[in-house]
Amino acid sequence: MAETVDALVIGSGPAGLMAAEALGRAGRSVVIAEAKPSVGRKFLMAGKSGLNLTKDEPLEACISAYGAAQAWLAPMLAEMGPDAVKAWAEDLGQPVFTGSSGRVFPTAMKASPLLRTWVRRVGAAVRTGWRWVGIDGATWVFATDQGAARLAPRVVVLALGGSSWARLGSDGSWAGHLAPLGVEIAPFRPANMGFCVDWSAHMAAHFGKPVKGLAFGLGAGWVRGECVISARGIEGGGIYAVSASVRDGAALVVDLLPDLTLAEVAARLAKRPAKRTLAQHLEKALKLDPVKRALLQEFGRPLPEGLDLARLIKGLTISHRGPRPMDEAISTAGGVSRAAVDDGLMLRALPGVFVAGEMLDWEAPTGGYLITGCLATGLWAGRHAADWGR
Repeated sequence: MAETVDALVIGSGPAGLMAAEALGRAGRSVVIAEAKPSVGRKFLMAGKSGLNLTKDEPLEACISAYGAAQAWLAPMLAEMGPDAVKAWAEDLGQPVFTGSSGRVFPTAMKASPLLRTWVRRVGAAVRTGWRWVGIDGATWVFATDQGAARLAPRVVVLALGGSSWARLGSDGSWAGHLAPLGVEIAPFRPANMGFCVDWSAHMAAHFGKPVKGLAFGLGAGWVRGECVISARGIEGGGIYAVSASVRDGAALVVDLLPDLTLAEVAARLAKRPAKRTLAQHLEKALKLDPVKRALLQEFGRPLPEGLDLARLIKGLTISHRGPRPMDEAISTAGGVSRAAVDDGLMLRALPGVFVAGEMLDWEAPTGGYLITGCLATGLWAGRHAADWGR
């Protein structure tokens, strides 16, 4: 026999918890089912790097970061944008601060205090170790340590995450349950990820070293950032900022000296003393550190001279073999398509079932946009789900 519940939320990340809180505030009795032994595991992992909650910037700038999905997500972000996310964290007793790049973090620089307080405030019945394995008519079936369990909910919010970091719960397996039921699902693709590079032997000395003071090509412009090279390839904040366009076919281009114009670089190269080697001149005249010089040699040999060398320094193309495996990506694109849900994020194929977070087909760069997007869609789905069946 299936247990009847009022509102069911599957997934306990930021989208799921926000949906559960919205449901509870509207007077619905909420059960949260979580496959892992504890809640919010990917959220806690994000806390290990400080928990970048959002970006301190005007709402319009925040919305634009969501690319092709910005028109879709705009009303949701208007309800839960940067200012609202900061207020939400502070209401949970976690003061925030804004870093030099505009990124917003809790002063505690970790997720656990915020998560503990939030789960208590949500007040839902949390059932950990409950893995959703399918739908049988009006019954939702779960695998648990005690065997199969069945719930008959009046309304459901799905917040199972994307398809990266499977060990933390986001494995994308839910797609196999929804697609046969007529839910349109866009193929998963890695987002905010590094790229595989087949380095020559001389680069081994630089593995693990950060490369700072760079700009990466992004469409018609550039974005400042840094990266790290490793035996497996290249990654880091600057790479993540351009990873979607590179994944989709753009060249991975880096400006090694973004603070100098092309003319300034060419002028300095032209003043090379007769007895100075090119390597010495690159170091002394342009202040290129060893790892930047190694990158220039790796992808620019044989090095040209004069203006052509200046152009290479200002636009070095990094050859790669494509993205790192999807499970290593910070996030994923793909998932439940916009066409599959209505304006309230309810599945058209499954009335009374709503979707939030990275299950939806949107992507955004790192910098607070991922958590903000999950909170915004979770709040939106939860509010609309609260009205279902009333």
